Amino acid sequence: MRLVVGAAIVDDLTRPGRLLAARRSAPPALAGRWELPGGKVEPGETPVAALHRELAEELGVLVELGAEVAAPAAQGWPLGGDLVMRVWWARLLCGTPAPLQDHDELRWLPAGAWASVDWLPGDVPLVAAMAAASAP
Repeated sequence: MRLVVGAAIVDDLTRPGRLLAARRSAPPALAGRWELPGGKVEPGETPVAALHRELAEELGVLVELGAEVAAPAAQGWPLGGDLVMRVWWARLLCGTPAPLQDHDELRWLPAGAWASVDWLPGDVPLVAAMAAASAP
């Protein structure tokens, strides 16, 4: 099983409103679909270290991590094949997000519209669960 980590970057960890979505530019099979930023955990790396590395590489930002988003399985959110994803709530500490690697557009989605983009299939149930958990 391969572990992927992701960040639900929001404007406020206590009362999330806006959520940052990233549109894939590669590989071709995923291009044009949206995802939470993050990536694969490398051998010898902790999930949290991998997430910070991926966010610096992909978006040029440093974040504060909040709670992990509860997954339906102990190992994480199933992404298909042998991939599972663990996701943490996060807020920006330093930097302005920019699509530096693997993405061609970033978009802040307002509360109530988190499902308004064409998410990758593995992110759909995750975003729905996050929206339900953050609803007032």
